[in-house]
This record gives sequence, C-alpha cells and structure tokens, in this order.
Amino acid sequence: MPAARTVTPDGDVILLVSGESAAARAAAHAQDDDLTAVIEITDVAPVSVPHRIRARARLAGWLTPVRGDDRAVCAALLAERHPVGELLGLTESQDPPYTGRPAWTMLRLEVGEIALDDLWGAEQVDPDELAGAEPDPLAAHETELLQHLASAHADRVADLCGLLGSRDAGGLTAVPLALDRLGLRVRFTPGPGRTSPSFDARFDFPEPVADVCGLRRAVRALFAAAAH
Repeated sequence: MPAARTVTPDGDVILLVSGESAAARAAAHAQDDDLTAVIEITDVAPVSVPHRIRARARLAGWLTPVRGDDRAVCAALLAERHPVGELLGLTESQDPPYTGRPAWTMLRLEVGEIALDDLWGAEQVDPDELAGAEPDPLAAHETELLQHLASAHADRVADLCGLLGSRDAGGLTAVPLALDRLGLRVRFTPGPGRTSPSFDARFDFPEPVADVCGLRRAVRALFAAAAH
C-alpha cells in the first residue's frame, strides 16, 4: 500500500511507496513505458450498513520512478495534498547499517485506462477527465460527517422518508451512505420480518455547497422540508 498518492495536473498518479516494495524494485529498472501496472481502489462506506462497498476503481497504465527535477515538484504536491510527516523528507535509510537503498520512493503511473463502478453505475472514464477533476470540497470531512449524522441525527435522517413521495418507506431503517457538495445519499433497509429490498435514495441540495458551513445550512433545509 502506498503511504500517499495524488494526481498531477497532467493526470498522472504519483505514489509514495517503500523502497523495498515490489513496485519500487520493478520500477527501478523500467525504461519509459515498458512496465505496465494497475491500481485498484475500493471505497467503503464509513458507516455500518449492508453492502458497504460504494465504489471500485481500476487505473491501468505505465509505471516509472519519479526522477530528476520532477522529484521536488512531486514531493511538494504530495506534501500539500497528503502530508505524511517525516516520510517525504526521508530519502535514505537512517538505521545502521546504511544499505544505500532509498527508504521511500516516488513512482509515477501514466494512466491509460480507467474503469469505475460506483453507486451511479459502471463506466469507462477518459484519463483527461481525471486530469481535469477537482476534489469535492467535502471529501476530507465526509467520514466524520456521515458518522455524526448516523449517530446523533438518526431520527432526522429517518424523517427523509417523507420526501420519497408515494414509495412505501414504512418500517425501513435509514442510514446516510454518501455525502458530497451536491447532496446526500441514504440507504433504506427493511426491518426484521420484512421482505422488501433495500434501496438508495438521493436527496439533492438546493445548490452546491462550498464548505462545511454551507453544508450545515443545506442539511437543515433538507430536514426542515422532510418535517413538513
């Protein structure tokens, strides 16, 4: 597992891995695009809910070490987006005896293909879309926010059943499953003795939110609409 990863403005994936890892050893001998590699990413919901896997992504491309002047640029990008303490400053083993091998290595995956299977369906993603994508402003807070909604506001989340129109949601348990700047996704699961299937419902905010403060207003408005 990489200690950190990020995406460059060109859409390459930068990985910080142990210098002793199989990936680092293989990439050390790679020339240009002769070493193919695949990154598989699984997104698991941070709350207790049946079928917790929300998405699987598969990125395939060519793996090489980050060399020369690019090292400083990529290290700064990693440090900005995913600080990992002293790891980024550690380039050589400090434990005796000194082996001469780097303790941490930065690798570059030049992405050629992306496959995504998530809550919205399965599709192929153009690598240029990855290069142009911006992180959702709530991504860094989503785990904490979903867990807070599930533990402290379970009754208010359950009230969202009232916004489902004619769909029968009686006897269902509501668990917040995913959250982004555009809305909240809730999973409804049947209680004991019920045979109806689980289903997800998406509740869109009136407008995209830019930060946690905007999210609080949007969620309050959503709960108020459900109460009425």
